[in-house]
Amino acid sequence: MTDGDFDYEDLGLVAGLEIHQQLDTATKLFCACPTTRREPEEHDRAFTRYLHPTKSELGEIDEAALEESQVEREFEYLAFDTTCLVEEDDEPPHRLDEEALDVALEVAALMDMTPLDQAHVMRKVVIDGSNTSGFQRSSLVAQGGEIETSEGAVGIEDMMLEEESAARVEESDAGATFALDRLGIPLVEIGTQPDIRSPEQAREAAERIGMLLRSTGQVKRGLGTIRQDVNVSIADGARVEMKGVQSLDDIDDLVRFEVQRQVRLLEIADELAERDASVGEVQDVTDVFAETDSSVVRGALDADGLVFAVPLYGFDGLVGEELQPDRRLGTELSDHAKRHGAGGIFHTDELPAYGVTEDEVAALREAVGAGEDDAVAMVAAEADVARGATEAAADRARTAMEGVPEETRGANEDGTTEYLRPLPGAARMYPETDVPPVEPDPSEVEVPELLTEKVERYTEAFDLNEDVAEQVAYGRRWRLFEDAVERGVDPNLAARTVESTVTSLRRDGVPVENLADEHFHGVFDLVAEDEITQEGVPELLTALAEEPDRTAAEAAEEAGLGSADEDVVRDAVVEVVERNEEQIEAEGMGAFSGLMGEAMGALRGKAEGDLVSEVLREEIQKRS
Repeated sequence: MTDGDFDYEDLGLVAGLEIHQQLDTATKLFCACPTTRREPEEHDRAFTRYLHPTKSELGEIDEAALEESQVEREFEYLAFDTTCLVEEDDEPPHRLDEEALDVALEVAALMDMTPLDQAHVMRKVVIDGSNTSGFQRSSLVAQGGEIETSEGAVGIEDMMLEEESAARVEESDAGATFALDRLGIPLVEIGTQPDIRSPEQAREAAERIGMLLRSTGQVKRGLGTIRQDVNVSIADGARVEMKGVQSLDDIDDLVRFEVQRQVRLLEIADELAERDASVGEVQDVTDVFAETDSSVVRGALDADGLVFAVPLYGFDGLVGEELQPDRRLGTELSDHAKRHGAGGIFHTDELPAYGVTEDEVAALREAVGAGEDDAVAMVAAEADVARGATEAAADRARTAMEGVPEETRGANEDGTTEYLRPLPGAARMYPETDVPPVEPDPSEVEVPELLTEKVERYTEAFDLNEDVAEQVAYGRRWRLFEDAVERGVDPNLAARTVESTVTSLRRDGVPVENLADEHFHGVFDLVAEDEITQEGVPELLTALAEEPDRTAAEAAEEAGLGSADEDVVRDAVVEVVERNEEQIEAEGMGAFSGLMGEAMGALRGKAEGDLVSEVLREEIQKRS
């Protein structure tokens, strides 16, 4: 069965979303540090930590945290001149940020959710290094709610207000480096009910939630500021959480490929059952490769490493079975081995290859007692890694005989996924005793205008076409657009300026990131007062971007962008026409288009295009 043949209803597809969106607040969730992102090289100090799992109130340790702790890793944290003791976990957290709570309540209102009477902050164990404390602080603030899709309603289960993790800068076998500028930025986590029944509905639901979030005007924008996790299962499979989806364009492919993976795993489990398959014991097979020319194996042995292998009875041909594009059952075994420090595994469905000879494969099979119907997986690595990594691969092979394991997987750019860790359990959460509970007050919340409603208003009130209206409404500068219209600027010019003009300047290498709101306000004021023409706007914005300390009026004066009167325009046009008399004699009005550009260039944005056009036509007609 190919993906195109899947009947999702027949397979019993059930999916849900978790949307994580950073909020654009002035300060972080539990301290007064700014939420502005920094470049890693701006850090002024660094420190290291080792993180270990803690027990829940019931004395249990979360399985995912326990697996993470089996490989000891050193974590380095880059601190900035804006980093405080809370972020370094050297001071208790402050009270939950009120601005972040207000934004969360706006989001709740947009989704018809019911805020809790009292919100308590909890600690969620996270020891992958992304939090200096070894846990993430999170608070349930609202429950219930619903959004509409073309395939039916999708229920909203809950919304958490929590702190963002530190940004991963670099990773190595020994550990990882994180930057603390992102740690603590407020974010909301919105979880849907498992009401989604198709890949297309998953994407549509995510788009709808994203639109509602942006409608608040108080969420951060750009790569990494919103992440989607997707939970997927089929009737005979298991719930799998796919984390870190960066693009909405990837969601439907992720769902399709996960369904494909689970179908393939179920087919493999059935085949293994028919073959009465089993997994043998892990064995040291270093002697088999004593004279090997395989660069990978030889590299491990020359570093005093070992080779361990495990016989997979009845697995021949199935370890190489494709589950997702370019990912096989063997890849899944390799993912588990990598979690224990190995670079990956070799298996007999792909050997001889990578410098391993046919004779070595035969000797390997003999060493572990594997027949022609069996497969063998092996790991060549440091002595303290090889056995544990091979055991991990063997455990995954045993799970393959049972079907689909529940687990957390990481999203890849091509729509496939890779194993991260087991699904977290209840032991992961326990109360945060340093932060008092808060009582959300939704009575003061003003429900914002939806972006879809804003688009409709722009088309009706300002006569923008729908594409331009959508570009402005969904963009970051819609407030600047509305301010410009209030100042008397033509709506189409205002829309063009805040979107297409800025985009064009950015592509030309102009540092538009230097443009602040006051720069745009100054430019629009000059346009509204007829001090500059609309043609002069790009040049003025360029001047302000390159020297942002100046006012719009100062930059316009220095650039000579004042509005020219008709006499000045005519003088400039006559000069252009006289330079091109031969062309005009030959082409007549056919020369108009080329000369119009030359005349506008000569005036450098000092005159409106309509006036220049009118004068140019007159002068050409006089000479033709």
